[in-house]
Amino acid sequence: MDAFLRMDILDGPFVGVVYTLALGALLFLAARLPSRRWIVTALGALLVGAGAAFVVLWWVRATNAFGVDLDVVTTVWVVVTFSAICLAIVNLWKSVWPRKVVASIAIVVFLAAGTVGINADFGLDRTVADLAGISTQKPIALPPATPTPSRTPLAGGALWANWVAAQGQPAEGTIGSVIIPNTRSGFRSRPAGLYLPPAALAKNPPLLPLVVMLMGQPGNPDPSFQKPILDAFAARHNGLAPIVLVVDQLGNPAIDPLCLDTVKHGKSETFLVEDTVAWARANLHVLPDAAHWTIAGYSNGGECALSLGSKHPEIWGNVLDISGEEYPGSDRPNQTLKEDFAGNKAAYQSVWPTTILASHHYTDTFGIFTVGSNDGNYVTQARRAEAAAKASGWKTTYFGVANGGHVLGALNGGLQEGYRLLYPRLGLSDPSATP
Repeated sequence: MDAFLRMDILDGPFVGVVYTLALGALLFLAARLPSRRWIVTALGALLVGAGAAFVVLWWVRATNAFGVDLDVVTTVWVVVTFSAICLAIVNLWKSVWPRKVVASIAIVVFLAAGTVGINADFGLDRTVADLAGISTQKPIALPPATPTPSRTPLAGGALWANWVAAQGQPAEGTIGSVIIPNTRSGFRSRPAGLYLPPAALAKNPPLLPLVVMLMGQPGNPDPSFQKPILDAFAARHNGLAPIVLVVDQLGNPAIDPLCLDTVKHGKSETFLVEDTVAWARANLHVLPDAAHWTIAGYSNGGECALSLGSKHPEIWGNVLDISGEEYPGSDRPNQTLKEDFAGNKAAYQSVWPTTILASHHYTDTFGIFTVGSNDGNYVTQARRAEAAAKASGWKTTYFGVANGGHVLGALNGGLQEGYRLLYPRLGLSDPSATP
């Protein structure tokens, strides 16, 4: 079972096998005696399937069912999958039993191929476990705390100017999972992901900055997106990089608890603000001040990061909002208003980050807003959020990831730009050398 859950469904051998089986089944089902009736039936099935697909796609776009615009690649996969399934269905009638068996199996194969193709277009779920919202990260052993840490920004000098890679320090960081106790919140989260950079694995590690990262919904607290990006930064800076704690703000990936404390979905906000912060301070070798703590997020997690950074500048002095929603439940505001706020519009709008920002003035918060340049409504939301943060006193920057969409390109591009700008702020690189 573990091997199945860890199977690569982005570019592993499984993908080629599924595509090959699907193509073979499609050719087999299309190849019958070339009578006029069969040609009309097959073409009709393909057209009916395509028509059904366009109806579904129209409904998805009209209701904003997934909260994102579906691009051309996903649209093509939906149309091809529906058409292929309809072709398989018409093969169940007036055919010999071997063809019926192949047609029945082909329906499952076509569904699998469509799922793999659409998942590859988004690029965020690498394994079967990721797609199912199941964590398969191995538990990570935390380095023991050292009583006399190396020089840090709080102890007389920036890390970039004082840290020398220690003998035996690994060339790469490591990732794994940790359990954050829900002592104060009772919120049932999945295991968090953790990235420890090379400097954190040294014999006498320095105190390092901390990034708390929140992924999208549906999504997984997966630290693997952080590792290649931060390993590359660390390689250029003597192994220095922030420790990244990827926390599950959802619990159930099919449910959005809005990063708030609600009767319906539990105390997600308390879990993030109290349980997670307390655990990080007690277990990670991190700098304690807000200037070296960052709350970051992608999509749903981006809105959570903006919200938590607005509410708690004493904890997080930096916010990295990657393709974030403008406010909780912005992909389904009417439903959120009704179900989570009992129709109380004032109560709902009071938790919007733009509302919180407008009622406060901040003196030392750095906000980075990134979004795919072709990500439709998310560009507008990011612009409004950045403007509200800037008006409240934040030092802000906006970055459009060229044609990043709302998929892996936007996430990776946002992380790259975000860390480029955060490095000098966090004392990990020379500020004068950062454009």
